[in-house]
Order: sequence, then structure tokens, then C-alpha cells
Amino acid sequence: MADLLLGQILGFAADPFEAGPEAARHDSHGAVLVEGGRIIETGPADVLRARHPLARVTDYGHALISAGFVDAHVHYPQTAIIASWGKRLIDWLNLYTFPEEMRFADRAYADEIAARYLDLVLSNGTTSLCSYATIHPESVDAIFGAAQARGMRVFAGKTCMDRNAPEGLRDTVQSAYDDSKALLDRWHGVDRLSYVITPRFSPTSTPEQLAALGQLWRERPDCLMQTHLSEQTDEIAWVKDLFPQSRDYLDTYEAQGLLREGAVYGHAIHLTAREKDRLIEAGASLVHCPTSNTFIGSGLFDMGLARHLRVGLATDTGGGSNFSMLRTMAAAYEVAQLRGQALHPAQLWWLATQGSARALRAEDRIGNIAPGMEADLVVVNLASTPAIEQATRRAEDIWQALFPTIMMGDDRAIRAVWVGGRRLRG
Repeated sequence: MADLLLGQILGFAADPFEAGPEAARHDSHGAVLVEGGRIIETGPADVLRARHPLARVTDYGHALISAGFVDAHVHYPQTAIIASWGKRLIDWLNLYTFPEEMRFADRAYADEIAARYLDLVLSNGTTSLCSYATIHPESVDAIFGAAQARGMRVFAGKTCMDRNAPEGLRDTVQSAYDDSKALLDRWHGVDRLSYVITPRFSPTSTPEQLAALGQLWRERPDCLMQTHLSEQTDEIAWVKDLFPQSRDYLDTYEAQGLLREGAVYGHAIHLTAREKDRLIEAGASLVHCPTSNTFIGSGLFDMGLARHLRVGLATDTGGGSNFSMLRTMAAAYEVAQLRGQALHPAQLWWLATQGSARALRAEDRIGNIAPGMEADLVVVNLASTPAIEQATRRAEDIWQALFPTIMMGDDRAIRAVWVGGRRLRG
């Protein structure tokens, strides 16, 4: 039976970084028809109710129905260490991240954390994500198995590291290639799952390992490649010492075949002019991780790049300090303000939905409300707390009504979550 969801509907016909707020499509009394896991039709509620009298109706009143949030850069194995007191990036990795990731050799523990993580993000309205696992193949099996059980579209890959990591968290050039290839063959394209080739970052991979992963990507160009780029200034200095032959940080990837369309680079804060030009020329994607960047003191991302590149938004769990894309949108707004870049609510919502889907080259499947898209939806209560409700009551348009939830909302604002046409929450 088809489901007809009624409420305020928000989708996008274009990129608001290019077309402005007019790129959004808002219907204050709209409907979404869902059947077979896909969006079949959208339009005015009265019209669709009359056209589909046998559909099962769920009326969400004045709540906002949007595409589910897409979190484009996370580390699900860091779920248990989120909000750990840290210093700089390298200290944080050594003190918290690496000891925790050692535990993922135990499949039972990996299953426990994968299930916990996905349930946490679903409660916050996130329906798709792109995650790093650990060096252990079991950690990839765990996140994909948990996502498969929930019907989620998830991107993930085995993290590869053959140096500058503890014993027990290093693989080799050959095992990184072999394990990644085997996992790719096992999972890529199964149900709603996509494998991502995943070197952690240049400091923890030798040039030979990066080259091996570049070779695998040439053999399987249908998948994404994700890694980190220019997160902190001391990290960049470390990369320069480790790769004296490279022109810059990006060149450590480019030289090994890890720069082209489908490359997804997290952070990318301290880019040189050459790096920006090459990223644009190659058609790569960047992912902004604002809560992580401020929590670890990395710097302020330049959102002006969104006019030239595919830019997504991410919590970066657990360097990021929460599981909420609402909180992440608020942080993105605050970071942009510090750079003199005032982001409109339409741009923030785009980043958390269609922008992140574009960064993952999945904008034809997720991240928007339109006929033919997969039916991943979040229903947002725009009056979830007294403080938000009193601000919303004064609103004169959808953006004034939505912005208080962006800035002050949390999981209490998530009224319902639909994944693949099935209601999982609310």
C-alpha cells in the first residue's frame, strides 16, 4: 500500500549557493506519496489526497517533511569516545582514537558499536552517511550489516594505515589492497551499500600503500575514495616532512592516483591556491566538519568553495562533538560568520541534505524530495521546545520558522524518520 505523508514540504530545484534561496521549493500544506521505497509524487495535500484515495495517510500537521540528513564524513568506531577531552589532532588520535579502534578486531564489539551508532544518528534524523571503519575487515562487515538490517543507504570502507600507528592498528601495502578489494567485492552495490576506498590520511600511509589504493581505484572506478586533507597546520607540516618530494598535501594523493571525480576529502581547511585549483579542475568533493574543526581547534573552513566544488556537511563523529546534523548546521553558520560569510537557512539545509548527497555523488538517489528519489525522509517539529516555539510563532516565512530549529534544535525536534519508505522512528 502507498503511504501519503502530509505536512510542510521542503525540497530543492537547484543549488542555493548558485541560485539563492529561490532554489528551494516549499509547500506549506503539501504531501509526499511513497511506495516501493521511493517517492512517487509530491504536490498540494488536497490534490494528492483526492488523486490517491486508497493511500494510507499520515498527517504531520505543521511539521516539516524534508529529505533525511546525509552525514558525509564520520568515524563510527569513535562513537564511544565522543566528547573526550583532547588537545590537538595527533594527541587526540594517540590518546583516544587508536586505543578504541584496537577493540574492533572483536566482531561482537564492532557489531555493538555499529548498532548503537546507527540508532543514535537515526534518532537525530540522519538517514545516510559515509563512514571510516578501522583496519579490521570485521569493522566494515559490522557497519554494513547493521545498515542492511535497517535498510539504510550507507557508504563505508576499511581504514588503511601502514605506518605511524600502534602495533595492532597497522596493515601492509598488500593487505590494504587485498582486504579492500575483498570487501569491495563483497559489499559494493549490495542493497543500499557502497564501498569506499579509505586511506586514513597521508601521515599514516606510505607512498607505496597510497599507490596500491590508487591502483585499486583505477580497477574499480565505480566507487568513491575518502581521506583527510589539510585539517591542521601542524599536520600539514608533518606531511611536508614525510613527503619532501610533494608540492603540497594534495599532491601526496594526486601523485598516487587518488585525485579525480569521486574523491571525497574531509576538512580541507588550510588549502593553497594550487590545491584549490586542482580540486576544482579534478571535480573532487570536500566535506565541512565544523564541530570537529572547532572542538579540536583546527580552523575555519572557507564556505566560498561551495560555489566551485561539491561541498558536503558532516558531524565527523567522534572528533565532532555530537551526532546531530541540526547542531552541525548551527556550527557551520557560526564558522561562516567568523569568516564574514553569512549562510542563509536554505544553504544550511541544502548542505545537510542535497549538498552532502552531491559530495558523495548520490544526488540522484538521496538528499532531496522529488519523484523517483529514494524515500528517506525526516519529519521536523518546528516548535520542539518553548524557546524554539516562541521564536517560530513570530515567523513571517519558512526561513524564519526554520532557522530557530537549525540554531537551537536537537533530537527532540525529530518527530519521525522514514528510511527506504519504511517508518523507523515516530
